[in-house]
Amino acid sequence: MANSTPGMPTPHPALKRLDHLVGTWTMTGNLIGSDEETITGTATYTWLPGGFFLVQEVEIDFAGMVNVRSHELIGYDPETDTFPSTVYSNMAPEPLPYRWTVREDGFSISVTHGVLDATYTGTFSADGTSMSGGWRPNPGADETVNISYDVRGTRA
Repeated sequence: MANSTPGMPTPHPALKRLDHLVGTWTMTGNLIGSDEETITGTATYTWLPGGFFLVQEVEIDFAGMVNVRSHELIGYDPETDTFPSTVYSNMAPEPLPYRWTVREDGFSISVTHGVLDATYTGTFSADGTSMSGGWRPNPGADETVNISYDVRGTRA
């Protein structure tokens, strides 16, 4: 991941925490209150050359209501020890700001922008082959926009 050209910047070591995600994941999930698996798709994570940003490409069929397609760039902010990102999606007319917190055993992703106000909390399996968690509206958020659902990923 590091760039070895003399005088060139190198990625912050904290970015290695994102290595858990690299690869393609088969995603499945369900709306809270339903056991029916109605969320399916893939998420693929790759490093941009140089290793400063992780790219997430998502294709999700969300409960038959919409096919979500997005492109996300995830970086690192050493002042907050978090991973800010920008999501470009077919669901929004402008890029959306997200913020990731990544630990050895799990991660959270939050968005607070306009009516979007939710947080995903998830964990990685011990062997790194799966992840699971769920999106929940933050306190006071509009639950008709910030829908609660669980999603699981299995490394493809």
